[in-house]
Amino acid sequence: MPLHGLTLIGESINDSVPSTHALFAANDLAGIRTLAKTQADLGAAYIDVNVGPRTPAFMAEMVRSVQTATDKPLSIDSPDFATARAGLEAYDLSRGTPILNSISPLRLQMFDLLKVKPFRPILLVSENLKDGVESPCLTAEETYASARLLLETAHRHGLANADCIFDPGIAPIGTDTDGNIHRLMGALALIHGDPAFAGVHVSVGLSNFTVMLPAKRADGSPVKTPLASAFLTRAMPLGLDMVIGSVKQAYALLPEGHPALQCFDDCLSAEGFDVLVRVQDFYS
Repeated sequence: MPLHGLTLIGESINDSVPSTHALFAANDLAGIRTLAKTQADLGAAYIDVNVGPRTPAFMAEMVRSVQTATDKPLSIDSPDFATARAGLEAYDLSRGTPILNSISPLRLQMFDLLKVKPFRPILLVSENLKDGVESPCLTAEETYASARLLLETAHRHGLANADCIFDPGIAPIGTDTDGNIHRLMGALALIHGDPAFAGVHVSVGLSNFTVMLPAKRADGSPVKTPLASAFLTRAMPLGLDMVIGSVKQAYALLPEGHPALQCFDDCLSAEGFDVLVRVQDFYS
C-alpha cells in the first residue's frame, strides 16, 4: 500500500523500461492496459504514460488505451510539445485533471498547452539558463532560483500554488560524487522555508535514486527499498509529497537509528568519493 502522505505516480508505462519498450514495439495494447490496471489496483494515484521518442499519434493511442483500463488520472510524460499536446487532446477530463511532466526553464512554451486542456505541471527545476546557455543546476541556490522562475511563470499562466509540482531532480546515490544529494536536500529546505511556495507539491523520480544498486546484500537481506525509504524519511518533512515510483516497492518512514537512515545521514555529511564508499559499506 502507498505510504501515508505520499502520492504515488505509477512509473511502469515508460519506454525506458525494457519490458514496456517491448510492449510498445509490438503495439501490445492489452499488455499496456494490464500494466495500467495493475498499478491502479496496487495504489497508484496517477498512471504515468511516457512513449519515449515515438510519434504524437502513438502517445494519443496509448492515452486512449490506458483510459479503458482504469479511471485513474494520467501523467502525460513527454518533453516534446507536439507529443504532450496529443496526449492532452486524447485525455478524458472526467477522470480528473491530468499531470503534465514536465516543464523546465528551457521549455516554457509548454505552458501554452494550458489552452488545450487544464493540467497540473511537474516543474523541473534541476536545469536553467545561465547567461543564455542551457546548464544544469549545481547548487541548492541555483535549483531554488529555477523554482522561483517557474513559480512566477506558472502564476502568470493562471496556475495556483496547489497546481504546481516541483521536481528538483534526483540522481543515483551509488554514483553521486558531485554532491547531487546535497544540492537536492538543500533545495528542498529552501523551497519549504519560503512562504511564497506555500501549498505547492514536490516530487522526484524515486527509482532513479537506487538505480544500479543491488537489491540485496551479500547475505541475501533486502536493502534497495530501505535506502529509498531513508531518503523519504528525511525529504517528506521538507515538503516532498509525491513520487514517480514503483507500486511494487514497500516505501516506509524509518525510525531513528535504522541502518539505512544512518547510511543516508552519513552520505549527507560526506563529500565526493566518500559518499560512494559509505554506500558500498552499507551493501557489504
